[in-house]
Amino acid sequence: MPARKKLVLAVIDAMKPAMLERVVAEGRAPALGLMMERGHHVGECVAAFPSVTPVCAASIATGAGPDRHQIPSMNWYHREEERYVEYGTSFKASQAFGFKRSLTDTIYRMNAEHLAPSTPTVFETLDDADVRTAGTTYLMYRGRHRHQVTNETALTRIAATVFREPVCGPREFFYADLFASRRTGCRSQFGLPGVRDQHAGCVGEHLVEHDLFDFLLLSLPDNDTVSHKRGPEAQVESLAAADRQFGRLFDAAGGADAFLEDHAVIVCSDHSQSLVEDAIDLFTAFDAFAVLPPSGARETRAGERAEIALCPGSRSAQVYVLDREARQTLVPRIERTLLGLEGVDLVMRMTGHPDGEAVVRSMKGELRFAPRGELTDRRGATWSVDGDRAVLGLLERDGRLDSARYPDALGRVWAALRCRTSGEVLASAKPGWEFLDWGRSFHAGGGSHGGLDAADSLGSLLWCGTGPASPDVREQWTLRDVAPMVLAHFIKGSDPL
Repeated sequence: MPARKKLVLAVIDAMKPAMLERVVAEGRAPALGLMMERGHHVGECVAAFPSVTPVCAASIATGAGPDRHQIPSMNWYHREEERYVEYGTSFKASQAFGFKRSLTDTIYRMNAEHLAPSTPTVFETLDDADVRTAGTTYLMYRGRHRHQVTNETALTRIAATVFREPVCGPREFFYADLFASRRTGCRSQFGLPGVRDQHAGCVGEHLVEHDLFDFLLLSLPDNDTVSHKRGPEAQVESLAAADRQFGRLFDAAGGADAFLEDHAVIVCSDHSQSLVEDAIDLFTAFDAFAVLPPSGARETRAGERAEIALCPGSRSAQVYVLDREARQTLVPRIERTLLGLEGVDLVMRMTGHPDGEAVVRSMKGELRFAPRGELTDRRGATWSVDGDRAVLGLLERDGRLDSARYPDALGRVWAALRCRTSGEVLASAKPGWEFLDWGRSFHAGGGSHGGLDAADSLGSLLWCGTGPASPDVREQWTLRDVAPMVLAHFIKGSDPL
């Protein structure tokens, strides 16, 4: 065991940097304010694309983009199993695919099968290094320790008749009320929104009090739910509530000073949110195509052979080509259909270039690029770029290729398109717009995310008691930097960046 401080990685879902700064300035988040004062804060940490929770959670847990971790979106088409995967975009979307299947994909298959086995999580790497790992309810939990479904209450015993299989997670593992590595007296009402943060705080308090971890991933997801319903401005209330959970950990250690003497902390958003006013209806737009239904039946109601699968994912969407022989004709039709939709901002795909090339189209024009060439972005990656740079708002500044509207645009689009589970054509919505999901739901008057633009993509990252001595070591921070920071805290010789 390394002689280091214990480390808490707290993920506050959808935390918007401006809202964090506001709630701290108003004195309603004293714990977060103290950690910002004693540590470092980056207000422009770039999410993965699509900027939806499963994709971003996988990047936080692995330090990789979707091209390596293979989680493409909230809703996607599984080519090998010839079916849709739905991680719970909305209640009605899960209902369209069947609750049991949606929950099974989310609880079990996301970690056991969908997350690339060749890309280790921080839990797996730290477990292998004999670091005591722990985690509260988080989409990405894969570790080395086997956990059976709990039977502590009558409700969990009923749930165990449906969800019977064990999972592999961190050493101390608490997932809703389904899995609990020990009795804590904490209840989450099966992950009910509004109760999840309190459950995480209760578990964290118990773990601190009894010295049961070296690394804890503390998931605080309720901010996302509040922001979806009431819009990003409502985050002041939910961030203040999240801050109170840190207070519970502080109190369990004997106060803030005592806690920070023994514990380092990293806090990050997984993405941000932007206000939604209108919906993009893919289903009506693609009614001239033979679309695969939620059942997965390859024969549509009209008796046609399904040729495409539609996968809306909040403010992003993917279209999969099922008829491979018709790909050359279908892809241009798909692009034209998407670009003709009010509310669609960008349409992306790979070209047939033998060495690999991406193309992004908008009403402004077309841009082609590949990771080879003489242009360098703020992450240090090199690119060749051909076409209208205004499509992605690209400018050369101080020898660096950058976009204020679409941060880390080339790297994020490339990783999304090179993900082998992604669709042939990807789309990002304009500000204010969201794609209707399979339940025909959208967050009218509330917040959402998923797009490539900065409003969805720029979150907060702060660290205290660990990490670099200055944020200036990076020109541009992304979620891919979080896992290396965690590993460097514990493993000698691990590069934090």
